Amino acid sequence: MTARDSRLHAFRPDLADARLEGEVAAERFVSGRPARISVPVADVRKAPRPDAGVNTQLLYGDDVLVFEEAEGFAWLQAERDGYVGYVSAGDLAPRGPVPTHVVTALRTFVYPGPDMKLPRSSVLSLGARVAITGYAETRGTGYALLASGEALVTQHLAPVEAKAGDFVSVAERLIDTPYLWGGFSAFGIDCSGLVQLSMRMAGRNVLRDSDMQEASLGTQVDAGADFSRLRRGDLVFWKGHVAIMTDAEMMIHANGHTMTVAREGLREAIDRIGYLYGGPTAFRRP
Repeated sequence: MTARDSRLHAFRPDLADARLEGEVAAERFVSGRPARISVPVADVRKAPRPDAGVNTQLLYGDDVLVFEEAEGFAWLQAERDGYVGYVSAGDLAPRGPVPTHVVTALRTFVYPGPDMKLPRSSVLSLGARVAITGYAETRGTGYALLASGEALVTQHLAPVEAKAGDFVSVAERLIDTPYLWGGFSAFGIDCSGLVQLSMRMAGRNVLRDSDMQEASLGTQVDAGADFSRLRRGDLVFWKGHVAIMTDAEMMIHANGHTMTVAREGLREAIDRIGYLYGGPTAFRRP
């Protein structure tokens, strides 16, 4: 049997993804049932309990494969990045039409109809995906319509194939977003979530956790003794943490020090972080 990372492969002693048969040991193997996230943000937990820690989050419109549903929780794997965990079963719906558009505003309201004066029915984060069925205009404002009749402001959306030109610029738009362990949205985000969401908006799907990103993203960079060889978009890794360089001296990261997404000088961060976690473990250019 081959060693597998349980964060990225669905297997337990009693149950496993049928695609892993012959590679892992389990009592039963099942094929995943396609489903889709139907709430603005779904917490992906370590265990099927409401008090279990959150490892990551999925956004409205994300597709998943469900291997088990029991006692109000679904054990599943995200198709976006392969992450495995437990989500409230109520956060799922059958897959409908393929999403056509992605939310490009940090946050956008969903209205019961094409009128901003109606009480909002929901709010979606940057990166959420929706299937648009038509368009309307009310008092000069354009709206994109869902099959439910609900509406979003058209200028807050882009076709799913659209890509931001610079993932760092996406991260910079998220400055002051609250820090949230396991967070992956404009409502709250953590360090590796910031990297992943920003890159996703630039058309690149990457792995979720900072150790995965350090092992898989780009190439190693020789930063130089004075870090002068670093440039915009380079990633700085510490044990359990990652930051994005905005130029040769400054970086942006979601961090527990300010409890926000914030700018910080690289040297200042190295000095501040060092006494707890040591120095950087890698510099990588994605």
